[in-house]
Order: sequence, then structure tokens, then C-alpha cells
Amino acid sequence: MTKIFSSQSIQQQLAKRIRMLRVSRGWSQEVLAALAGLHRNYIGHVERAEVNIGLVNLAKIAHAFEVPVHELLMIEDRDRPEYPFRTEETAAYYLYA
Repeated sequence: MTKIFSSQSIQQQLAKRIRMLRVSRGWSQEVLAALAGLHRNYIGHVERAEVNIGLVNLAKIAHAFEVPVHELLMIEDRDRPEYPFRTEETAAYYLYA
């Protein structure tokens, strides 16, 4: 059976990752906010998965951590969806259906 992501679980994974990176560097939310050019309250909302973070702000946070954006978006294997392998035939079905 295919496991589908919910937007809430993605936000929670991103929030967890950002908080983990911040804490591992010994930074406060104020420090991360200053380095990213964002407000401390916004960082708190992101870390509690209370906001749907935009790409520009995600890029600012990644820049502050000096990591590529995709590193912030890495999902743990146990949370990765299981999609059926697509063949040319099944891809054609979706293209022409």
C-alpha cells in the first residue's frame, strides 16, 4: 500500500530538522533569526510547525546554516513514502489517461 505524506507531517519533519541543526550549533532562536534575516518569533513558529514556510525563507535558513536547501528537506527513511516503481507503460498511462 502506498504511504502518502500529509502536509502536517512534512512541516513537523522540517521543524524537527531545523531545531536539531540550531541546537547542535548551540544557537538560540535569536541567533538563527539574525543570521537568516528573519524575526525570532517566526523561527519559533517554524520550529513548532505552526507555519507553512515559504521557499525564500527556507533558503534564508539554509544559508544561515551554510547547507543546501535539500539538506533541510531530507526526510527520515521511515517517513519516506513508498511509491510503486513506474515503468514506461505506467508512465504512458498517466500521460495519456
